[in-house]
Amino acid sequence: MPRSRGPLRIASLAAALGSLLAMTACGQGGGSGDGGDGGKTIRIAYQAFPSGDLIVKEKGWLEKALPGYDVKWTKFDSGASINTAFVAGSVDLAAIGSSPVARGLSAPLNIPYEVTWVLDVAGDNEALVARDGSKISSVKDLEGKKVATPFSSTSHYSLLAALDRAGVDASKVQLLDLEPQDILAAWTRGDIDATYVWLPTLEELKKTGEVIVSSRELAAGGKPTLDLGVASTGFLKAHPDVLPAWRTAQARALNLIHDDPDAASAAVGKQLGISPAEAGTQLKQGIFLKPAEQADTKWLGTPGKAGGLADNLHSAARFLVDQKQIDAAPDIETLRRAIHQEGLSDAVSP
Repeated sequence: MPRSRGPLRIASLAAALGSLLAMTACGQGGGSGDGGDGGKTIRIAYQAFPSGDLIVKEKGWLEKALPGYDVKWTKFDSGASINTAFVAGSVDLAAIGSSPVARGLSAPLNIPYEVTWVLDVAGDNEALVARDGSKISSVKDLEGKKVATPFSSTSHYSLLAALDRAGVDASKVQLLDLEPQDILAAWTRGDIDATYVWLPTLEELKKTGEVIVSSRELAAGGKPTLDLGVASTGFLKAHPDVLPAWRTAQARALNLIHDDPDAASAAVGKQLGISPAEAGTQLKQGIFLKPAEQADTKWLGTPGKAGGLADNLHSAARFLVDQKQIDAAPDIETLRRAIHQEGLSDAVSP
């Protein structure tokens, strides 16, 4: 049967963080971008969802732009595990959802990282899907059912938002904390009734299930989620040449998605191990900004003119407080300072 956990308590989280920090102090967490041998290393946490980040990885654009660095890509299954890696000092750059970022910037984590990019805005690429035969046709039908989602992820946030909107008490739903690959296994065994998860796992589940609500619908109702690029503040200061190159590569990937979808689909397909046609279908389910939109006041903004992304993260943090997922939300100024706008206009100029 799937493993179930209740809401994470601050005391147990603090103990876990203490262990991680102890490991880091003993050298097990790795240094920030020095590879441990005096060389220069960029440790990137990526997730296997359709995005420009996978295109950058597949094309090797960052490696070509920064030949003096050893670029190491490590796959993670959720934002929660990426936050843990940041706490342990074992990652420098990452692709991570907005909800885990809001959590990471809140106490007790207080992770010293900054938002550097909007990879995508969640649309139909993340959704609540009910297994055929589960007798679930609406969010209200989730009461008493077993519903899996990766805790502390954008899917977890969206699931809680969907329950709140439908007037369903989350305590009356059997919430299970599972990573995407474990969700697929539990679904196949018939151990769960529904799940809120993202592509590509979502696409496989839809073959034997029905979508109840998507993140696109929740965004329209005032609860948008995004996939973001973040970077360690210490790494940004130590290696000022990396972020401009990384942003340029990400902008190039967004342009490819908009201007040459076939080439973009082929690159993403190789990374996900699926056909270009399948990858193209999955890419169409996300919402991808054009590079110049990154500096728009709706998103990252520009130096001296904060973008709306900080407000989005503040709203997400306050919602997590209401759901008793965190104790308190950071103030808006703290979140605005966590948006790295310096040099953004140069990277996204046509």
